[in-house]
Amino acid sequence: MTREPNEQVEAIRKDLRYLQLLSNSFPTSAEASTEIINLEAILNLPKGTEHFLADVHGEYEAFNHVLKNASGSILRKVRELFGHQLQEREMAELATLIYYPAEKLELSKKELPNLDEWYRLTLIRLVKVCRKMGEKYTRSKVRKSLPQKYSYIIQELLHEDGINPNKSAYIASIFDTIIATNCADDFIIAISTTIKRLAIDRLHLVGDIFDRGPGAQHIMDTVMHYHNVDVQWGNHDMLWMGAAAGNLACMANVIRIALRYANLDTIEDGYNINLLPLARFAMDTYADDPCDCFKPKMGDSDASYDEKSVYLISQMHKAIAVIQFKLEHALIAAHPEYKMADRDLFDKINWEEGTLDLTHTAPNGGYGHHPMLDMNFPTVNHDNPFELTPEEASVVEQLRLSFAHSIKLHEHIRTLYKIGSMYLVCNGNLLYHASMPLDKEGILKEVHVGSGTYKGKALLEKIDTVVRDAYQAPEGSDRKQKSVDYMWYLWCGPDSPLFDKSAMTTFERYFIKDKDTHKEHKGYYYKYRDDAQAITRILADFGLEGPDCHVINGHVPVKAVKGEKPLMAGGKLLVIDGGFSRAYQSSTGIAGYTLTFNSRGLQLVQHEPFSSKREAIENLDDIRSVTVVTEPTSHRILVADTDMGKVLREQVNNLKQLLEAYQLGIIKERESK
Repeated sequence: MTREPNEQVEAIRKDLRYLQLLSNSFPTSAEASTEIINLEAILNLPKGTEHFLADVHGEYEAFNHVLKNASGSILRKVRELFGHQLQEREMAELATLIYYPAEKLELSKKELPNLDEWYRLTLIRLVKVCRKMGEKYTRSKVRKSLPQKYSYIIQELLHEDGINPNKSAYIASIFDTIIATNCADDFIIAISTTIKRLAIDRLHLVGDIFDRGPGAQHIMDTVMHYHNVDVQWGNHDMLWMGAAAGNLACMANVIRIALRYANLDTIEDGYNINLLPLARFAMDTYADDPCDCFKPKMGDSDASYDEKSVYLISQMHKAIAVIQFKLEHALIAAHPEYKMADRDLFDKINWEEGTLDLTHTAPNGGYGHHPMLDMNFPTVNHDNPFELTPEEASVVEQLRLSFAHSIKLHEHIRTLYKIGSMYLVCNGNLLYHASMPLDKEGILKEVHVGSGTYKGKALLEKIDTVVRDAYQAPEGSDRKQKSVDYMWYLWCGPDSPLFDKSAMTTFERYFIKDKDTHKEHKGYYYKYRDDAQAITRILADFGLEGPDCHVINGHVPVKAVKGEKPLMAGGKLLVIDGGFSRAYQSSTGIAGYTLTFNSRGLQLVQHEPFSSKREAIENLDDIRSVTVVTEPTSHRILVADTDMGKVLREQVNNLKQLLEAYQLGIIKERESK
């Protein structure tokens, strides 16, 4: 509806300061009109593909491969283009070349009788794949994705299909020149990189980058340089963030988990954390202790550890576990509001009988007295069992300094703060790592944080603020100290949205044989996450309504081997625990799930375990992936339907208002700079 002149003037004068600033970018009505045309065109493009991964747990090779193959999206595009022209092996060869161009080129060139002809065919095919990947983007966005040194050439190839006889010789000459000047390898690497860049518009990592696998530092390096990525913090990420912020209990947990899985790569090689003080202390203190309860969980990749190395890891494992339980007591005693006194267990040991009293502990109250599997605690004073010995205190201080001075660690932690958060609402989807605390009726639960209580969206936003205070608040301030302490609660506290279990039964798992005492009873969220009404209420609290809105989280591996399904609440909730961690794959039967979301809808992809990068290159052993759920949206999603579309529409409205200001003479047009 056209506004009356007086209404136009009033609206323009109300926003005059902003419009004057906008006119600096668009000083003429022609430029403003051109930008409106450009933005309106973008709004009518299909939305870009979003890629969701969770719980990668340091498994860099598998993570990197899924990133390269875009959860099978690239191979699907290759099949769409060449399914009627090439054999399956040829398509797999082409896809693998896109994933690992440098390595695949080196291998392929040894086997090819006519290299020039192979180059020519391969270049033609790669250009077709690249053109297909770029269909949903503007030329400007595609251009910005191109490697600078080949940008002009690739643009020419992408926008000329060779069908026009007047241009076919021109295109052929480009290919011939690339080959003749020995640039083919470099060009193939460049265009393969572009294809991967265009395959995914935005990457979402829904928590737990760290622990268990050996390459969290490499994952973080990749994340730091990825073109468009966000992270929703998981409990394992929070543990490392807490350690970097100076929480000693978090630091001890980080080291204990690394030793539990015989994975010291990230600690020592990735972040240069010096474990020698702990090793010396452990060898002296537990010299005659078999440390049977602390033997690391070993995989096939750990065959390089000899018997002496495994024993030393076991000694260090026990030493840091005992230190951890003492450090955790200090936090529990300082914060009665955590209500975690039941996790203090050294004082529940009957030293004469060698038993542990679990009568009054949650969740294992009623289990009575249990024989301890290990009673050798030379650093535990029976009268004051939670006091650190001077030697233990010295080890803790040396480790603290090592964490505090790790440049690489803090670079990665700052990245997690920069691109991370407790939750994200994006294009109708609500992303958080683990849980949303609910009461026994399935209603959002009020949770104490600091001096207040919060639930749902307000709870996650309050926690987000506390987490940032832990790293950024002034040193020595009470606010900082309380926030640093709370990082540990987020790792293992009963009402933590990142944990949401009755207790973390680490002590019982080490020292008590009865597995009933190991149980960690899940919060009510896990009872109601298959209830469509409960999930709809959660979505509504975050302002999300309608058939195309979902909760997406990870944290708990989906045990497909037992018939568990990743789609819950009538399709309103998707669990995408990536299952990357090899430690979980025996119980899940698969390597978990990833998710893609394009203009047509959601595709939940189930993966088989990844063998290795070498197998993928040499034997075309791609991760075998099966699309288990395809959930089409109610209509094809355009950019106009996305969060970015709302921003662009606002920009269009502002530009139209600027045009009115030019037409009415309220703002004068100027010459373009």
